[in-house]
Amino acid sequence: MKKRQLTSIIPASLAVIGAVVLLFWTSWAPSDQFALREPGQDGTPETSGDTDPRELVAGDPILGPGIPASIPGQWVSFRGPGRDAICDAGVPLGRQWPSDGPPVLWQIEVEEGYASAAIADGRVFFLDYDRQELADTIRCLSLSDGQEIWRNSYPVQITPNHGITRTMPVVHNGTVITIGPRCHVAAWEAETGQNLWLFSMVQRYGSQERQWYTGQCPLVDEDRLILAPCGPDSLLVALDYRTGEEIWRTPNPRGWVKTHSSVMLAEFEGQRMYVYCGTGGTAGVAADDGTLLWDETSWTENFATSPSPLPLPDGRFLLSSGYGTVGAMWLQMEKNGDQMLARADGQLDRRDFNSEQHTPVFYKGHIFGIRKHRGGQFVCLDLQGNEVWNSGQDRFGHGPYLIADDLLLILGEDGELVAADATAEEYRPVWRTRVYDPGHEAWGPMAIASGLLIVRDMTRMTCLDLRRSAN
Repeated sequence: MKKRQLTSIIPASLAVIGAVVLLFWTSWAPSDQFALREPGQDGTPETSGDTDPRELVAGDPILGPGIPASIPGQWVSFRGPGRDAICDAGVPLGRQWPSDGPPVLWQIEVEEGYASAAIADGRVFFLDYDRQELADTIRCLSLSDGQEIWRNSYPVQITPNHGITRTMPVVHNGTVITIGPRCHVAAWEAETGQNLWLFSMVQRYGSQERQWYTGQCPLVDEDRLILAPCGPDSLLVALDYRTGEEIWRTPNPRGWVKTHSSVMLAEFEGQRMYVYCGTGGTAGVAADDGTLLWDETSWTENFATSPSPLPLPDGRFLLSSGYGTVGAMWLQMEKNGDQMLARADGQLDRRDFNSEQHTPVFYKGHIFGIRKHRGGQFVCLDLQGNEVWNSGQDRFGHGPYLIADDLLLILGEDGELVAADATAEEYRPVWRTRVYDPGHEAWGPMAIASGLLIVRDMTRMTCLDLRRSAN
């Protein structure tokens, strides 16, 4: 009898002890250790086809009190005017600030996500979401004070899945083009907010919505809008940015599905091309007529691909990711007669470099970027992939970065902004300031124009005045 009681008491006691230990550990451990990163495992389903019964039609612009700022400077698209994350506008930035950091011109609340701003003609454009109206909402703000000039929207139902918004618009010749989380592409008049055209890549090209929604940012090149819908017969397409009408399409013979990566422009041996990482590899497409110049299957998607191909000198590219054991890979272009080829040219171990979200920056013969391994150290690599320096105890998670006035501007995902000399000599921080305290998933790409830097975390967008004259 006593033995039976003892055997029943021991498991119960162990369960109680285990519960106490678990309670203590969960109360001590940082909450972000429990963030479930995989779609469908955080209480939200994987995305599916758009079943919104409302007609896909944009509304009329709603005007606000803001007016465009009389401030020059442009950051018109993903990674800036050169699509290289480098600002060479020549505006001197401050090298030192008071203890509370550079001036904050304005800060606004935004829907949760990572959608970032484009800047043109004293205006700030970004794609937000209106939960009450269930609508993607393009907003135009004044660069000087953040007051809303206009907004417009179209209906779409979205369930939060590690945020809602994702992408950055492109501004070209007075037109703003956006790609929404669920593959809607739209064009808007920059001055008035009037919608020019709108369609769904799912309906028009058979695109597949991916986990975490759409991460692709649009590219306009020589008056052509370049998209990677990756439909059954449309790997890439070129559209007239004014009308949305198709100019050419590239076949999709391998049946690749689109990733979160964006299309990059490159040139090799006099051939301009668009380079894109699909789920099954990388492809180069002729800029003039959409001919598939080459594709290769060495770099396949491992759970997700977000960074874009980084063009390097002599026909090389750096491809990178950060999921599982994936690191980075070199891709080398070759030309044999009239035929163009690309081949894998070595890999980098994830311990050397593995960027999960942002595309690295090539600057003055070196590669700069965040390495997910070791908690998000910032690193400088040479063109052979050898580490030149790292940021040591400064860790940035999945935060964004760009280069302006020979400074690396790096935003940690917790909201701390660090400026460091953009040099291969050593990691040399110049100043730092806390933009968000605390910050939460400050992952969205940054934008800068005339020394005014726009950053965001999950729910806030902020404009900082980094001009040296603001000291």
